Amino acid sequence: MRRKIPATHTLLCFEAAARHESYTRAAQELALTQSAVSRQVAALEEYLGQALFQRTRHGVALTPRGQEYARQVSERLLALERDTLNAMSTQGTQGAVNLAAVATFATRWLIPRLPQLRAQHPDIVVHIETRTRPFLFADTVFDGALYAGTPEQVANWAGTRSTLLLHEEVLPVCAPSLLGAAAPVSPELVATLPLLQQSTRPFGWRQWFDAMGVAAEHALSGPRYELFSMTASAAIHGLGVALVPRLLVEDELARGDLVVACNRPLRGERAYYLVTPVRADEPGAVGLFREWLVSAAG
Repeated sequence: MRRKIPATHTLLCFEAAARHESYTRAAQELALTQSAVSRQVAALEEYLGQALFQRTRHGVALTPRGQEYARQVSERLLALERDTLNAMSTQGTQGAVNLAAVATFATRWLIPRLPQLRAQHPDIVVHIETRTRPFLFADTVFDGALYAGTPEQVANWAGTRSTLLLHEEVLPVCAPSLLGAAAPVSPELVATLPLLQQSTRPFGWRQWFDAMGVAAEHALSGPRYELFSMTASAAIHGLGVALVPRLLVEDELARGDLVVACNRPLRGERAYYLVTPVRADEPGAVGLFREWLVSAAG
């Protein structure tokens, strides 16, 4: 069936004219004449059966329908350009992996290890965007997701398979100046210090103190931060003690920016998984990426 889509060069002329709200500037950008751009826009308006521009004293302006259509066309042309560049950059290679990931894990754990992937599989290109919650893969371009959650949450992600990478182990950390030579200290002493809260895990400190057998009156008190990277940064600057996954602050601990306030880690219910859609034609690059991830996590 023939698709009801205008010619690409017509859409390119319209998108440039809409972006500049000027046929003349669009023509300059596209190395065409002003009349050529005008003819393409007129042809598109005839194709759609409605006006996209209206004449003004200063030239042309988009109609309300033209504004909406311009936004839609721009998004799709950008996606087409991106896909084309991806195809060009992976000619003769094993391909690209489009990955959704929780931001801090991608920044602190995955990206520092990507040189190892490149050394092992130089033909694989990994593109990363931020996602924190489950989604329908059919509605996106993603080949997989690095997801932090409980086994139940992963099991309930319909139409997917999951691969366990790492269990999450949290422990209290702080700036060296907060405790001085006293670090590490007892859980009882941690309960007397300023506590930095993770807004996405409001009961994290209470769970840790309960596991340590400590009645901490102020377990829910303290400034709240959305991302682990924010909480770790606040701890580095001496604002209090942070309860964070060790794997996300390995560099800070190695540099001495942070120290372990109490060496009593707690394994939580959450873990990090690679989640991929169940499909019969999984790209080879995704399978190789999964194998590498498991090895890197081991």
